[in-house]
Amino acid sequence: MNLSIAYALAAAALFGASTPLAKSLGLGLSPILLAGLLYLGSGVGLAGVRLVRDRGWKPSGLTPSEWPWLLGAIVFGGILGPVALMFGLTRTSGATASLMLNLESVLTALIAWLVFRENADRRIVLGMLAIVLGGVALSWSGGGGTTHDWTGPLAVALACLCWGIDNNLTRKVSGSDALFIAGTKGLVAGLVNCGLALSIGAQVPAVAQLLPILLVGFLGYGISLVMFVLALRGLGSARTGAYFSTAPFLGAAVALLVLGESVTVAFWIASALMAVGVWLHLTERHAHEHQHEATEHGHWHVHDEHHQHEHGFEWDPKVPHSHVHAHRPLRHSHAHFPDVHHWHRH
Repeated sequence: MNLSIAYALAAAALFGASTPLAKSLGLGLSPILLAGLLYLGSGVGLAGVRLVRDRGWKPSGLTPSEWPWLLGAIVFGGILGPVALMFGLTRTSGATASLMLNLESVLTALIAWLVFRENADRRIVLGMLAIVLGGVALSWSGGGGTTHDWTGPLAVALACLCWGIDNNLTRKVSGSDALFIAGTKGLVAGLVNCGLALSIGAQVPAVAQLLPILLVGFLGYGISLVMFVLALRGLGSARTGAYFSTAPFLGAAVALLVLGESVTVAFWIASALMAVGVWLHLTERHAHEHQHEATEHGHWHVHDEHHQHEHGFEWDPKVPHSHVHAHRPLRHSHAHFPDVHHWHRH
């Protein structure tokens, strides 16, 4: 399996399980405070991991032109998206919310295709349609469980739109340190949301409730986002979003098996439609002759056909390494994803 695909699936598994768990652990809490605590757990945990990894503080490596992309990703994905999701979870069942999150992959792909001109072929489009139909079925019927009204599914859909924007903005900086990107988003989003919640009267929960929430945030939002950034680097926004759309199925399974939520026939119809959409995405293959323009950038790499350059230092050709390097013009044909070396037009 392609390592980038493994990263995307790992991100999906962690985030999918976090959705119903956050609903269960956050009972009685302000949605804004719950979102803030989840991201705070992510940010603090990843900052600690980075300090241990680097044996101290090291610069981010981001260029001045990359900071606006990261800040935009933090606003949409770290602040607006989680608040919308936590509100939606208070007005819909965990199983329904988990499956509604499949819309994130659709919106991510649409933004990547229409705004950032990333390639999207027929299988990707058909998969999107199947996932959208599944989301409509859930919203129309309530999907089983305890959906109260339209505001719950609509809030979850808004969260998906925010994360779709976030995914495409994050792709612009995906070649940089994934721990720094995810940790910074967690710390900023966590502090902003917690500060906002406390300013409007929310109360910090007891330690027995607080610690599990922070742990879920670290795993489901922190480690998951690190894996997602690594997948973006190798797959591009639309394909990473497609693999990540497996997350709601695991989330729904947790809601059904662990939390004991009930479902209707419409829930299973929606599940089948979304499964078809995910399968179409996972089985898509993209290959054609393409041109690599001369470029210069820095990221972790090994020396393959895309990396043939000299070094001014000693290095082991079998070990991934990172430094600024130049790419010469190259034209060839092979199966590929819209990774950091394949951002070409079609």
